[in-house]
Amino acid sequence: MEEKVKYLIIGQGLTGTWLSYFLHKQGISFKVINDAKTFSATSVASGVINPVTGRRIVQTWMIDTLLPFAIDSYKAFQKDENITIIKAAPIALIHPSLQMKESFDYRLTHDNIYLKENDNSSLGQYFNTPFGTGEIDQCYWIDLIQFLKAGREKLSPHFIEDYFDISDLILTEQDVRWKNIIAEKIIFCDGLNTMNNPYFKALPFVPNKGEALIVKIKGLAPTNIYKTNITIVPWKDDLFWVGSSYEWSFTNALPTESFKEKMITALDAVLKQPYEVVDHLVGIRPANTERRPFVGLHPKYPQLGICNGMGTKGCSLAPYFSKQLIDHIEQGTMIEPEADLKRFTSILSD
Repeated sequence: MEEKVKYLIIGQGLTGTWLSYFLHKQGISFKVINDAKTFSATSVASGVINPVTGRRIVQTWMIDTLLPFAIDSYKAFQKDENITIIKAAPIALIHPSLQMKESFDYRLTHDNIYLKENDNSSLGQYFNTPFGTGEIDQCYWIDLIQFLKAGREKLSPHFIEDYFDISDLILTEQDVRWKNIIAEKIIFCDGLNTMNNPYFKALPFVPNKGEALIVKIKGLAPTNIYKTNITIVPWKDDLFWVGSSYEWSFTNALPTESFKEKMITALDAVLKQPYEVVDHLVGIRPANTERRPFVGLHPKYPQLGICNGMGTKGCSLAPYFSKQLIDHIEQGTMIEPEADLKRFTSILSD
């Protein structure tokens, strides 16, 4: 028996969950196809929203727009689901070098509204701080595991656990058909799988491998994210996420002993508290050469859409661009030009 919906969403990671949430709020029909065997980078990500980036400590792209939208969206989601998934977690910076301290001091007095001074003595009992400390305000931690779980429960009437084989997809002039489902639009937000999608594989994906450790640190307050040349993020109980790496050339998706040793060396150098490594995570991120998302409809096949390529900033990017894509399709509003798929019209039209 055939079933008709307006949207077919491929993948229930961070972006797929947000697309589904906004469609559900608007009462628009949809189905989500998700394969539990398919790896999701979201499941091992840190969940950090940080408004500044890089060694120069500059504000991230569009953060003045993205940050308030993301905060409002996560808070609305947690209110709807009666769970806690977002909490404020200022980043306590432990400057790893004199150069980084000087960078921070310069930005502190040059219009960076997210930086502030903090009490070095309170951090000194837990960390070695030879170059002092600082703070990045308006940072947040998202409980991505709880978010995906709650999203899955919310989507249960719309959810299909199945492997999506694109060779089963049939395009007509008006719609798409997959098995017994007929949809007006299909939106791909299945991370790295899109690299093998014949309609979108020409996009400049450059996946990178990230690893992290889960570490038990007794006594360290879970009120902050701690950042030096590594990042220490509250996870749950006495557990912290420690990482991450950005490996652009790799041969597999397995954890490496070299990364673990590097993190242990870094922890030994900065941390005064005893700790215990309890897990080692690895993920492949669907990044791209432009470090901007892919959002929009295919120039030749407007039944096909994409919302992908969020990279390391997915927690702040995904809510905003998921909503932009839906509004673009439903109301004809514009997509942010730097994220709009139209910038790749020529290579996708070949």
